[in-house]
Amino acid sequence: MTDLTLYAGLDVHKKTIAVALVDAAAQAEVRFYGTIVNTPEAVRRLCRKLSQDGRPLHFCYEAGPCGYGVQRHLSRLGHRCDVVAPALIPRKAGDKVKTDRRDAMMLAQTLRAEALCDRLKQAIAELVPQWSLAPVVQAIQALRGVSLVVAAVIVAEVGSFGRFDNPRQLMAYLGLNPSEHSSGATIRRGPITKTGNALARTCLVEAAWTYRFPARVTQIIRDRMKDLPEPIRNVAWKAQVRLSARYRKLTAAGKPAPKVVVAIARELVGFIWAIARMVEPKFA
Repeated sequence: MTDLTLYAGLDVHKKTIAVALVDAAAQAEVRFYGTIVNTPEAVRRLCRKLSQDGRPLHFCYEAGPCGYGVQRHLSRLGHRCDVVAPALIPRKAGDKVKTDRRDAMMLAQTLRAEALCDRLKQAIAELVPQWSLAPVVQAIQALRGVSLVVAAVIVAEVGSFGRFDNPRQLMAYLGLNPSEHSSGATIRRGPITKTGNALARTCLVEAAWTYRFPARVTQIIRDRMKDLPEPIRNVAWKAQVRLSARYRKLTAAGKPAPKVVVAIARELVGFIWAIARMVEPKFA
């Protein structure tokens, strides 16, 4: 179903509110609507005008000294409004220009992007069960940090795990092996090669951050594993124990956290390979 929601970013001040709008479609351009006075009647007129064709409205603005007055008023009018923490709004590095117009447009764009992510996740959840590799996607979710989206991305980008005779080949394919510059008896190893599939590698590194916490089976993981066979559960628990301990060991040795996480991601590939080979369809 097509999303007809109109997303609005508000830059709220004591006397004025800058308004930017964007349609739900991914290709839609953000447009600056204008600036209105910060009064209940002005906000009511804005909502009446924007929703005159029956479209649902979704507003957001940054938390600040103006409080939740605008949010409460919009809620009473029957519209959704989110008040977001300024620290959670993405900013481009080196961006030194800040205006009410730009802030409102950034809020509208970010709000629409969060909604697009939700729709994409829903689409993935609906399509995966129809996929021949659905058993692999389900099985590797037993691993901590490997959500449905991460699992689907890794399986889609790798394809057949049977192409790789051992985990090291898969690690190299994903660009997680250390680079090497050696000559004669001198061996020098550097950062990871970053060859191969960047999207899968990014997902693996994001998943690896979860191993900074002690090993434990959360309710989320328990729900993922309830229909999985015991051997897969055992591998997943072994991965938790080993990778969490390895994270603590490497950080205690003074290694920077980003490098430690990359090392964890590399080992996580081995457990993914082991589980995938257990359930991968023979024809894949």
